[in-house]
Amino acid sequence: MSEHYYCESPSVPARRTEREVNIRGIVHRVLMAPGVFSADRLDKATAVLLAKAPFDAIDPPARTLDVGCGWGPLALALADAYPEAELWATDVNGRARSLAADNLALAGHAGHVVAPEEALARLAPASVDLIVSNPPIRIGKAALHDLLRANLALLACEGRAWLVVGKNLGADSLAAWLRGEGHPCEKIASAKGFRVLEARAKS
Repeated sequence: MSEHYYCESPSVPARRTEREVNIRGIVHRVLMAPGVFSADRLDKATAVLLAKAPFDAIDPPARTLDVGCGWGPLALALADAYPEAELWATDVNGRARSLAADNLALAGHAGHVVAPEEALARLAPASVDLIVSNPPIRIGKAALHDLLRANLALLACEGRAWLVVGKNLGADSLAAWLRGEGHPCEKIASAKGFRVLEARAKS
């Protein structure tokens, strides 16, 4: 795994740039910087999740969580779609957390942008209604499974998680693993080589 974004403190210089990004029909001016995932654009997988996940077809959640937020595109989408919800976003990368927090503030949104261990400590099990994530597949299967297992335990009884995973990076095997863990899981959309999976809380 590259040091450049999956670490607490990237070593590359943090030169911030401002860009316009269209997130579900809303144009946001956002700050980006090297050393974070997809440092200068909206990545293809996240764009597929934003286009295909049924944000407008579910009851408004009370609490949402973006796992692996990067500079914040999914957190912004959650805040735009569900302005009354309590928003949480996590990332191991401190620079990404800083960008995501600033980008939420620039858009006029509030939220808790914290390290993963802080969210897991502060959020009670079965307390999150909606999780969204473009999970870091390349950290390795064991680490990915640990990350998902911990975060999906936060889902409320009727909660759901939307995950985007490349077909060639094991989307189907990940869905099978989630089902084996007791999480009902199905593919709800696919586009451009990516699958959007919906996993539910354990029954």
